[in-house]
Amino acid sequence: MSQAEEFHNVHDESQGLARELAPGVTTRIFPGEQAMLSVVTIAPHGAGTLHSHPEEQWGMLLEGSAVRIQGGEEIAVGKGDFWRTPGGIEHTMRAGPEGCKVLDIFAPPREAYRKAGQGFASAT
Repeated sequence: MSQAEEFHNVHDESQGLARELAPGVTTRIFPGEQAMLSVVTIAPHGAGTLHSHPEEQWGMLLEGSAVRIQGGEEIAVGKGDFWRTPGGIEHTMRAGPEGCKVLDIFAPPREAYRKAGQGFASAT
């Protein structure tokens, strides 16, 4: 593999494995050997589906505003905020009026996300 293939840009919509998670919620996935990145775009006032999975997940709000729903709590997040979600904890995001873009990091990689497709492939 060429080293150039290991470089990506968060704003380049042509890169990554495309996945529609829910209506108005799309992602581009970048799988690695030990970790996986997912660049999630949520339409204005859009929301994901409450779900959980065994992998640890870190997230960072790159653009917009949102509410992180995690472990039964709703926490407002702004650009630059980041959080950790332990495996097995139910969670989702609800975008603000301008929508949002989130960078998620999974460790280990989520097997269900190693291919393009639809849905969260959740454990719950």
